[in-house]
Amino acid sequence: MSEIWFWVTLGAATAQMLRFMLQKILRTATLSTAGSTFARFIYSSPIVILIAIFYGIQSGQSLPALEPGFWVYAMTGGLCQILATMCVVALFTQRNFAVGITFKKTEVLLAAIIGFVVLGEAITLWALFAILIGLAGVLLLSDPPQATGPVAARLFNRASGLGLASGVMFGISGVAYRGASTGLDSGDAFLRAIVTLACVTTFQTVIMAIWLAWRERGEITRVLAAWRVAGLVGITSMIGSIGWFVAFTLQTVALVKAVGQIELLLSLMAGWLVFGEVISRREWQGLVLIGCSIVMLMLVT
Repeated sequence: MSEIWFWVTLGAATAQMLRFMLQKILRTATLSTAGSTFARFIYSSPIVILIAIFYGIQSGQSLPALEPGFWVYAMTGGLCQILATMCVVALFTQRNFAVGITFKKTEVLLAAIIGFVVLGEAITLWALFAILIGLAGVLLLSDPPQATGPVAARLFNRASGLGLASGVMFGISGVAYRGASTGLDSGDAFLRAIVTLACVTTFQTVIMAIWLAWRERGEITRVLAAWRVAGLVGITSMIGSIGWFVAFTLQTVALVKAVGQIELLLSLMAGWLVFGEVISRREWQGLVLIGCSIVMLMLVT
């Protein structure tokens, strides 16, 4: 566990937790779901582009050629990440912060399957067993606290749908980003990761700007007006994204996301210390099951 990708992943998970915490503040107090999602791209993409150019010059490396296959992976990952982030931000209005992050973390239970289908990264029987344990935890978390009525209505609700959708989309985006960065024909791991990130965030900024101009007039102005918090969203997003992209370039998506589950503990601490939230006993049970799944995935992948 002393390899660099491990420590990079820990840093990325910490930055991502801070970013989601800031987005929760933006969503509940200032911006729409799409607006708070846009904030992470508009404030980070220019900095990422500058970092990519500066690093290429300073390291004496030429930028890698961007083949059509690269753009297929990059744009697929970018679109899925936008949809996943919007699902998570919308989820914050349904459930508390820690459980919202836990729903998002279904991505680690799905990344192994998606990685196998798309990139041929194998799944062991023990990994499959770990996934099933995690899914049991997700079912517990999808049952709202103090819920009454038919079980189906309690398990299959807006919160569970948003959470599972975000997990699927984040799982696809992670695999797509690994496919894009590892498919570049030149450059060291950091250069390939930062170039991929620069292309993806630029694409995401343009797509989100077009959407907001069409569907939510005035929201771009509100994002710019909320620059104090929105700017921090962009900075933490940039730090986290660089970490994730470097880790994806160095290691398989399933293992990176398994280590990234440290974000669960960090989100619990943030929900308790910052938002004053209380986790119910059933939710704790779900968290424990997912935690066991995470540990197993770390051991067997």
